[in-house]
Amino acid sequence: MARPSHDEMTHDTAGAPRENLPPPDQEMQALLHFLSQQQASDLHLKSGFAPIVRIGGHLRRIQGPPLPENDYIEQMLMPMVPPGRGQELERTGGVDFSVRIDTGDRFRINLFRASGHTHAAIRRVQSKIPSFASLQLPDVYRQTIEHTYEGLIIVSGVTGSGKSSTLAAMLGWINEHRSMHVITIEDPIEFVFTPNKCIISQREVNLDVVDFPTALRHVVRQDPDCILIGEMRDRVTLLSAIQAAETGHLVLGTLHCSDAQQTFSRILEFFPREEHDFIRSSLASSLKAIMVQRLIPGIQDGSRFPATEVLLNNSVTKDKILHEEDEDIPAIISQCKEEGMRSFTQSLVDLVHADKIDRHTALEYAPNRDRLIAELKGIKAASGNLVGKLRG
Repeated sequence: MARPSHDEMTHDTAGAPRENLPPPDQEMQALLHFLSQQQASDLHLKSGFAPIVRIGGHLRRIQGPPLPENDYIEQMLMPMVPPGRGQELERTGGVDFSVRIDTGDRFRINLFRASGHTHAAIRRVQSKIPSFASLQLPDVYRQTIEHTYEGLIIVSGVTGSGKSSTLAAMLGWINEHRSMHVITIEDPIEFVFTPNKCIISQREVNLDVVDFPTALRHVVRQDPDCILIGEMRDRVTLLSAIQAAETGHLVLGTLHCSDAQQTFSRILEFFPREEHDFIRSSLASSLKAIMVQRLIPGIQDGSRFPATEVLLNNSVTKDKILHEEDEDIPAIISQCKEEGMRSFTQSLVDLVHADKIDRHTALEYAPNRDRLIAELKGIKAASGNLVGKLRG
């Protein structure tokens, strides 16, 4: 298969046209190998369109004819679906699974129905376990893991923000530095860990266990020290995570939220109002950190850098959680920078000053443009002093 150039999605990529499509299984293998060769992050397959890859955050179309509007995509991927999962696509309209090719590269595949056709979204999973440094995450990520042996750490962010990679970096650090029994519950398994100092048991939903709630019902009986939950999607999963954290386990999990305050609000939304006091009390004692991230396009073509927001559960945070003063979370983050907390605004300022992203891009991604402009000019925005305002 010809190697495309890095043209934008609106232009076909250079190379020999794909005039005659090979058998579906061969075409799929060729596309997965191409994804690895080009260091692309994603591949999108849609009936009636040429395959599209994402490289450096940008979508680019592979030159050639569109994929046939029949069951060609289904023929490409159904042979890869794990045994017993084939009916899931018909029953629910979608199926998630992971595959490994002969190069050792792994891919997370979502096969789904849309407009009566089968489509696919495929993400390449890095085979090497990332480090905090390779992900260019601030030191507070490593420091938090280094000093936390129990409690709940939540990594939040929108789709494609690198949450899974961050969890992998956390677990990779633990595997290098601690003797622990780690159980992961994932859908699907992405990074495959080789035990170092840890015993690591990786469980995949729909392969090793029916669902997240079922896995979590039994996990505390399996003598874990650390539990990694790929995604906390429902009330039962969240409650199990909180209870495990309260009983002395280190729990790492993700939520799909855009900032720390929204993450906390999202947790409460899973529970009826009459349970909020109980959940607040549990989080005040068990929550260690909420770490939110977004990937921002860099100045150099194809580069991306994480902008991060970090809320640590200090005495002020606990007080605000217990007394339903969640609106003060942004102010807590701004005033506790010395402890390692950081806001998205400060993170964007740091990236601009380091010449990693430009001002225009920073403003495009800023949660508060006026505050970012002021910070870039060296003007500190005023906020009420919350530090030390605790109830006796």
